[in-house]
Amino acid sequence: MNTSSVACSQSWSISEESLRRYVHFASESCVQELLMSASNDCGDGWKILLTLDNGVEISKRRSGSLHIFRSRCLLRSVSPQQFITVANAIDGAKQWDPDLVEARYIKDVEDNLSIIRLKFGENSKALFRKREFIVYERRESMEDGTVVVAVASLPKEIAAGLLPKPNNAIRGLLVQSGWVVEKLDDLNSCLVTYVLQDLSKIVVWRKTVKEELTANYPSKPRLT
Repeated sequence: MNTSSVACSQSWSISEESLRRYVHFASESCVQELLMSASNDCGDGWKILLTLDNGVEISKRRSGSLHIFRSRCLLRSVSPQQFITVANAIDGAKQWDPDLVEARYIKDVEDNLSIIRLKFGENSKALFRKREFIVYERRESMEDGTVVVAVASLPKEIAAGLLPKPNNAIRGLLVQSGWVVEKLDDLNSCLVTYVLQDLSKIVVWRKTVKEELTANYPSKPRLT
């Protein structure tokens, strides 16, 4: 079997314009999904799983063969501008597993749209161990002041054409996920919704964001 022909069948050579159009369309779809997930309360199939003592609400709904999970909380003494500095793909990856050995921007597709490589080490949990993810990150500001950060993997064929996979790595898939940060009447508070398709990350998100905000801002935020 010709090794080079196998490699070609598993990756796509894509032009800069085609890459831009694909990532723009895919990330726009992700942004809209996140906004819809954040705007619905108990309707549209959402089922509340639990509400923590500090007010964080965790719920889920079914979408096709997948379950989508949502974590929502009201952050007091934290403005949307403050929170959005720690709502990004790289900080999110650190929350999923601390053994993140590499996180780097591969390229900027648009001013608010980037492609990032995330690589986890041998000491990571089974879900991330020795895996790498090629993801896009889109940051979108809406007219009402809401900020959305959308993150998801590129299709494996496009990712392979953009950055060949090392022999000793497993390329993982991150489904659509991200943050919706809503501005409130109290400008020093915000409502944060985190949406994803894996429940195991929700509690980690809650714990790590609180620690990160506390470390970065002298005025300790209150999460209610």
